[in-house]
Amino acid sequence: MSHELSIDLHAFDEFEASAWEERVEGYSGFFGAITGRLVEPLLDVAQVGPGTRVLDVATGPGYVAAEAARRRATVCGVDVAEAMVARANAEHPEVEFMRADAQSLPFERGAFDAVVGNFGLPHFARPELAVAEGARVLAPDGRLALTTWDVPAEMRMFGVFLEAVGEVGAGPPDGLPPGPDVFRFSDDDEFRRLLEGEGLVDVEVRRIAFTHPVRAFDDLWRALQRGTVRMASLVLGQSEETREDIRAALERRLGTYGIDGHFDVPVSVKLAAGRKPR
Repeated sequence: MSHELSIDLHAFDEFEASAWEERVEGYSGFFGAITGRLVEPLLDVAQVGPGTRVLDVATGPGYVAAEAARRRATVCGVDVAEAMVARANAEHPEVEFMRADAQSLPFERGAFDAVVGNFGLPHFARPELAVAEGARVLAPDGRLALTTWDVPAEMRMFGVFLEAVGEVGAGPPDGLPPGPDVFRFSDDDEFRRLLEGEGLVDVEVRRIAFTHPVRAFDDLWRALQRGTVRMASLVLGQSEETREDIRAALERRLGTYGIDGHFDVPVSVKLAAGRKPR
């Protein structure tokens, strides 16, 4: 319960769902190349193959669902944002997509052999409910697998931004509803407890790290404003002067990773998986 103190969970869910309607292009154009690198590990640990019945929650543009379909699985992708569902349908017409909230899934108990979610977890007001719903729709012996971001000290794509915001003393703008800690499940034990708390067994948590090339500073600066929700609000809700201060601090910090005319930025994520008992 301590994670929900002072948070209007309904307001946060509404804020996230509404904001993502306008973030499709910004997310796909920059962050999709990063999150896409976790698609194969996610499906591997969920043991997705021919004939596997797969549910991809918070599917976004449908990268995970499409790759599961290429593995000849039977796939359904769901997302709370209509714009994301429309984008996924347009890009992957061979896959079924529909609008649905991961925290209230419209499926029967035991309908899937695998439930996967690639970075949806930080956007759920009630992560325990999302995992409980995933476990509910899993068939016995089915597997649930989720990814989330590592702590800012390791996930430098976000770390340099948050440090720049802190450096200039910028606080949350008016109208930004408080939300759960984005990095709560960066902690292995916390991530493991999340899955075990909903009855999953054989839970494993692993770290996956790599570097991601950023061609120019402006690419990251635009992506943070057009392809994220809470971080974008943190920038756009400031005065013009404060925004410029954040920009300057971020550009200086990103320079640490400059090499051969671009930036090679460390990325770190956590991947957790568990099995529903027979």
